[in-house]
Amino acid sequence: MKLCLALFLFIIYNLSAQQKPIETIYFEFDKYDLTPLQTEVVTNFIKSIDTSKVESIQIYGYCDDRGNDEYNFRLSSNRANTIQNLLITSGFNQSKIVILEGKGRIVLRPDTIENLHETRSRNRRVDLIVVKKNSFGKGVYTSFKDNLKVGDKIYLENILFDIGSSKLTSSSQKELDKIAETLLKQRNLQFEIRGHVCCTPDIYSDGIDKVTKERRLSWNRAKTVFNYLSSKKVSKNRMTYQGCGNKYPLGKGDKYDRRVEFLITKI
Repeated sequence: MKLCLALFLFIIYNLSAQQKPIETIYFEFDKYDLTPLQTEVVTNFIKSIDTSKVESIQIYGYCDDRGNDEYNFRLSSNRANTIQNLLITSGFNQSKIVILEGKGRIVLRPDTIENLHETRSRNRRVDLIVVKKNSFGKGVYTSFKDNLKVGDKIYLENILFDIGSSKLTSSSQKELDKIAETLLKQRNLQFEIRGHVCCTPDIYSDGIDKVTKERRLSWNRAKTVFNYLSSKKVSKNRMTYQGCGNKYPLGKGDKYDRRVEFLITKI
């Protein structure tokens, strides 16, 4: 019955999410291994997408609200790893999996949820998010892929900042760790780090950093990334940085404008 409910929820979810580049696999309580039917869902997902048009894929694991944080972070990570391993063994290119993260449990207040059993079933899941090539515009990519050209931009959805802050979040640090590993292999690549802000009135060109009190928030964000990559042994001679203020909104919401991008300047 649990499996039937999970598959039913999966079908309903996908009917409501048509045209969205996302697939969801639901898990049984306290489990991270897959049944044959759940495995089939993943393999059908791989068959349904044109991998030549996929820039990258992100995998996020979740748990319901029961259990402690440490256990659920481990369980959600195991669920994400299970899906990744199946993707790879089914022929998916591992280099396109740019984010693999267990998010832990989704906290609820049981007394406020009308259908607690169904809600918990929906929270025991892994989300697969597919980013299509050039979905952010011509020459804009979501990973440091091969065959980049001078003038290409790299935009990574996981390098975002809190409002008024130039401090890296833990998820941003994880993403930059992966970028540093890639850059240490692609030693000829040179680039400019560009910081951006949201929510700033048009009469101002930049936001205020709540720590330094300077109206140089986009600069500080770019400099923070510059310094972090330098601490990971990426040569400063390969990097420059600048703040772009609020001049280049993506039009995807405020949080996506609290970002940095990488502009390729030399190959």
